[in-house]
Parts: sequence; structure tokens; C-alpha cells
Amino acid sequence: MTAIVASLAGSVFKVLVKPGDTVQAGQEVVIMESMKMEIPVEAEEAGIVHEVPVNEGDFVNEGDPLVILA
Repeated sequence: MTAIVASLAGSVFKVLVKPGDTVQAGQEVVIMESMKMEIPVEAEEAGIVHEVPVNEGDFVNEGDPLVILA
């Protein structure tokens, strides 16, 4: 399993995938919000979404898992 992690601390503004979705490398999976800016988080590799351990509105720290790929 591969985790897509937060590159910075901030709030989860929008989750763009759900378990079972297929994602491609470079596809946006989550939009983060930090200091009133929206920052897209992209998958580094292709895979199938196994789990999304965050919800919209959650605060996450740098390095926290956002999406788990199988």
C-alpha cells in the first residue's frame, strides 16, 4: 500500500476521490487549504484508492496520510 501524504499543515478543503476509484499519476486527489490558498495534492503513482482517512474540514499536519492506494 502507498500513502499520499500532506505536504504541509492545513485543512482538507475537498476530497476528490473515494475508495474503489482508480487514480493516475499526477491526478489531483485532495485540495488542501492553508493561509487562505487552495493547494492541490496529486497522486505520485497510479493505483486504486483503498482508504481515505480524512474528511473535508479536517486539520492535518505535514506528513499525515490523506489517501491510501492499494
